[in-house]
Amino acid sequence: MSDNWIYDHDEPKARYSLGEEGDNPLVCFGVNPSTAVPGNLDPTVASVARFAEARGYDGWLMFNLYPQRATNPDKMHKRFQKQLHLKNVDAIEEWVSGKSLDVWCAWGTLIEKRDYLSRCLSDIYEVLDGSGCTYFKRGRISKAGHPHHPLYLKKTAPPEVFDLDGYVRNL
Repeated sequence: MSDNWIYDHDEPKARYSLGEEGDNPLVCFGVNPSTAVPGNLDPTVASVARFAEARGYDGWLMFNLYPQRATNPDKMHKRFQKQLHLKNVDAIEEWVSGKSLDVWCAWGTLIEKRDYLSRCLSDIYEVLDGSGCTYFKRGRISKAGHPHHPLYLKKTAPPEVFDLDGYVRNL
């Protein structure tokens, strides 16, 4: 992996992107960012970086459905902050628009924490749709139909195709 960090943020409240540049990066989507910063990754982001390296990607990008930093998802905004969301979508579009990338869907059941998170995913999917991205999950789908969060997976869980189009249509 390179030492060229990607880090778009409004400290201390929001992080839009975190990763290491590469020509063939793995993209991962969680629900919301926690404490990770370049050089000091939290357990979730560290697992994404390890998976990317183990699978031969030369970089990785961690995005989230909503960019508010919260170590506890229950502390996320109760009311949708549109400007924060739009800035998040813009940051995602800057890095992925028009690129055929592998996208790990990894938000888990946390997408149910706030009603607005499904709208956030729908808007993000509009940016991704048509780019030729390949979507995958790891581990089984939750009982509620969501792709698992990286912390709740066996390290050996292989990537499996995820029908993001169908998932978004059923939100």
